[in-house]
Amino acid sequence: MHIPPYFKDKAWQYIFVGMIIGGIVAYLIFIYMYSEMYEQLVEKNIALESEIQDVKKQNQALLEINEDLEKPSIVETIKINITNPKELKLDSLLVHQLVELIKEEIDSLIGKPIQQLSDSDDLLIATIENKRFKLNDIQYRFEVVKLIISKQVKVEVEAFLMK
Repeated sequence: MHIPPYFKDKAWQYIFVGMIIGGIVAYLIFIYMYSEMYEQLVEKNIALESEIQDVKKQNQALLEINEDLEKPSIVETIKINITNPKELKLDSLLVHQLVELIKEEIDSLIGKPIQQLSDSDDLLIATIENKRFKLNDIQYRFEVVKLIISKQVKVEVEAFLMK
């Protein structure tokens, strides 16, 4: 029995080349779709980890304060918002990491009386503005645009790159 030499026929060569190119294109599409899905999962994971840490800190502060209900109102949570991530071309992963760096710097505020914090709001602003945050070999500095002190301290900052 003899196998016909299809590899010499031009029509079969086009079919084989088309199958190879189609396989390569399909593989590239698969890799792209997988990377997009994985990026979304990583962002969601980082957001959930950040939320878990915030809840743990809030829980710890509330457990410490629970013993003395007669104390004045205290700070329960901290919320930080970066106002210009698109101008600096920051992706959501970097934004989450920068917000976490700022929160680590001022997380001692949780559990403090609101009156004490409002008396030293200039110190809080200076703490954020004078600190240089390094992430991926790039230094960032922040200016406080808005500061709201209540049970939830809300800080809006504007980010700048350091040269």
